[in-house]
This record gives sequence, C-alpha cells and structure tokens, in this order.
Amino acid sequence: MRRREFLTLIGGAVAWPCAARAQQAAMPIVGLVSPRSPEESTRLGTVFRKALNETGYIEAQNVMVEYHWLEGKYDRLPALVADLIRRRVAVIATPAFTAAATVAKAATTTIPIVFGVSEDPVKLGLVASLARPGGNATGINFFASEVNSKRLGLLHDLVPKAVRVAVLFNPTNVTLAEAIRRETPEAARGLGLEIQMLKASTSREIEEAFTMLERERPDALFIAPDGFFSSRRVQIVTLAAHHRVPAAYFSREFVEVGGLMSYGSDIADAYRQVGIYTGQILKGAKPADLPVVQSTKLEFVINIQTAKALGLEVPPQLLASVDEAIE
Repeated sequence: MRRREFLTLIGGAVAWPCAARAQQAAMPIVGLVSPRSPEESTRLGTVFRKALNETGYIEAQNVMVEYHWLEGKYDRLPALVADLIRRRVAVIATPAFTAAATVAKAATTTIPIVFGVSEDPVKLGLVASLARPGGNATGINFFASEVNSKRLGLLHDLVPKAVRVAVLFNPTNVTLAEAIRRETPEAARGLGLEIQMLKASTSREIEEAFTMLERERPDALFIAPDGFFSSRRVQIVTLAAHHRVPAAYFSREFVEVGGLMSYGSDIADAYRQVGIYTGQILKGAKPADLPVVQSTKLEFVINIQTAKALGLEVPPQLLASVDEAIE
C-alpha cells in the first residue's frame, strides 16, 4: 500500500467517528424523568418510544432520549433538572411524576415540559388553564383525589367488615403525600372508616411498616400512589400476603403479581400521551397551544385467587363492575 493511500485511510477512520459524534450532537435530546426503577419500567419505556415513533421520531436516528429512572430517590430531582436545563435539552418529559413536573416548571420558563400529573395542573401552577396552558408546560392529568376516594370505597365493598384501614404513603413524594394526608381521612369518614397513616420511602421502611401492621392489625391496607412503590410492588404484595392483610393498590401491575385489587389510571396511557406531545413539540408545536389531556381511562382489577386465599367472597355486583378478574 502506498503511503498516500495509507494516510487517506487513517484520515477516514478518524473522520468517521467525528462525523458520527457531530450527527449525535445535532439531534434533539429529550430528558425523560421517572420515579421508577429501570428494571421495572421496560414496558413503559417502550410505550413512550412507540408514541414518539408515531410522530416521526426514531430514537438514535433523529432524536436522543435520556432515561433518568430515580428509583424513588426524590432528593436527586433538583440537581437532575438543573443539569437538563444547563444542557438545554429540547424537552423535559415527566410522565406520571408530579414532583418532577413542579420542580422543572419552577426551574425554567423556556424549555418545554411535557408532564403526567395526578393533581390539578392549574392549582399546581403548571398551566394557566387546561384548554390553553399558556406557558412552557402541557401534558396529561389523571385526577388522583377522586380516583383514590373511589378506590377506598371499592376496598370497603370488597371487605365490608373493615373498620380500621392503614394507609401506606411515601413522605418524600411531597405533593402526593400532602394530598393523601389531606384527602384520605375525609373520604374515610364518609365510609365510616378509621385511618392509620404509615410512612415508607425505602425498602427497609416498607419492611418496618409491615412490622407495625403486624402489631396494630388493621382490617385492610390502602397503598397510596407512588412510583417508588410501583418499583417495589413484588415486595409489597409479598408482605401483604404474608401478613394476610387485604390491600388496595393504584395500578394493575400490583394485581398482576398477586395483589388483591387495584383501581386507577392506566399509567401506560400517560407515557403514551407524553410521548405524542413530546414528538409534536419536537416538530414545532408550542406547549402553550397544546391542551392538557384529561385521562378517562380507569381500570378496576381483582385477583380472584388472592381473594380466595384471604377468605374473601367477591360480591356479584362488584365482580360485574370489574374491567378484569385475574384467576
């Protein structure tokens, strides 16, 4: 090989990765922030990517997606959001993560935010109105307070003799924790129930909460919505079975691994809507002009085998209202 040809080949080998890096750098970057763990969120990540694909964006071809799975470590949020803003990502996506949406909104008025929140986004200060958000944020809203009250009522229908109900919530998920503290006792009073609040923000604290349940012996357990709890669903369901306490969950994911019952929004639907809006914003749409979508997709699921193991008989009228009965 002649020396000139050799130098040309070497030059090409150096230029190719440089060109690839330049192409990557030119792609818009989406920062997706979730309270869940990566191992437990494969399906949701796939839903988000498929929604992006529908708008014409293919990961690693014309968009880069950074997945930040916090595994319930909410104290990492401010630094993470600050880093995304410093690097001027194209969109901050926070599907089913109210805390991340509020932190991001407080930190930037320019970078688009696509959220999935369980509280009223107007009251949270994320948008001016549902129809005309008017700022740099929009997304999907699933009304947790109404859903939580309904779920507590369904738990009472399934365990009609229950009087004392323990509520497990994550105090580090501040916005949701405050809502649970405020709204659950009020809903319980209307059903004639007594409430005992239990805190847990780590796997060890979940174990400790169930140790307390063993001492207190409540009639039922109500699991407050939380992404960290979703990532620890096998642990929670296993402990509930071990202590033989009927438990109501906020997502069918718990029932699929042996939990008694769930009633709540379809989280996958939130990831899908956030993915669609993210793609539309990448194409030039403004968050201010994209109305907040209100989730109407609610699921009521019962695990019949778990009910039998707990000695519960599912009332016929309740069984007739389920979206799915898992045998």
